[in-house]
Amino acid sequence: MSTIESICVYCASGPATISFHGRGEKARPNSAENGIRLVYGGGSVGLMGALAESVIDHGGVVTGVIPEFLVNREHMLVRVQERIITPDMHERKRVMFERADAFVALPGGVGTLEELVEH
Repeated sequence: MSTIESICVYCASGPATISFHGRGEKARPNSAENGIRLVYGGGSVGLMGALAESVIDHGGVVTGVIPEFLVNREHMLVRVQERIITPDMHERKRVMFERADAFVALPGGVGTLEELVEH
């Protein structure tokens, strides 16, 4: 069995998920404590942003992967240790897939489901 060094989390990025912000802390994997990198969609809003902020606040390492056209729309989180801006969604999915050892889906919408089932 291989060691999990990074987890990719797919989840909601829309501001409509503001009610999930309090849950970002609860949903945060123990990655900070266990040295596991979070790989996620790169935004700072919604559950996506809450989760990444929580991991960073607890000393964890975060890689945000965001397509160029979403940098301003999803307000790319600049606090992450590694930011990868891709030319499109296809490349974003490929990079996230290649950088993660495990995958988790949290509440989200059609985009979350689409990203998860493609793998």
